[in-house]
Amino acid sequence: MEQLSYFAIIIGAIFVNNVVLAQFLGICPFLGVSSKVETSLGMGAAVTFVMALASVVAWALQTYVLVPLGIEYMQTIVFILVIAALVQMVEIMLKKISPALYQALGIFLPLITTNCAVLGVAILMISKEFNLLQSVVYSIATAVGFALALVIFAGIRERLELENIPKAMQGIPVALVTAGILAMAFMGFSGLV
Repeated sequence: MEQLSYFAIIIGAIFVNNVVLAQFLGICPFLGVSSKVETSLGMGAAVTFVMALASVVAWALQTYVLVPLGIEYMQTIVFILVIAALVQMVEIMLKKISPALYQALGIFLPLITTNCAVLGVAILMISKEFNLLQSVVYSIATAVGFALALVIFAGIRERLELENIPKAMQGIPVALVTAGILAMAFMGFSGLV
């Protein structure tokens, strides 16, 4: 029975409650980084790494520090500080390992710190009262859903660059229409058709 609950967490986080296309969190990097598939994959990997580590640290801090001390109201500030530290670590690693990806992500890499999807996942896993393993599964599945939305959107945008689009719709307008249609398509997973 517990296997099914983890399966439900994974499917729910990736498709039904996709953090970008259903909950509308993390829209800034979704629109900003999704012009090329390679960049989207890099951002998806960075967000996955940060979300997974942030969930472990946030769960531990909530369980062993904030609740015992009765300072749960500090949750948002503490989680933002944890996420900021993790993003700095990712930024340093990417600069050393893949300078090209570091340059391609540009300003959007440090913006993971303020990406409401990362903070939202940390807060949601606490509010859903997940245990540590459920928190990790939920955060990784949510990050995979985030990456999936980025890559699909980037693929569509790359394809649209090859099409003859009316001048008034080129660029941001066609991107926003495409994002809306993609969000409606993902709503089909929740049964809202």
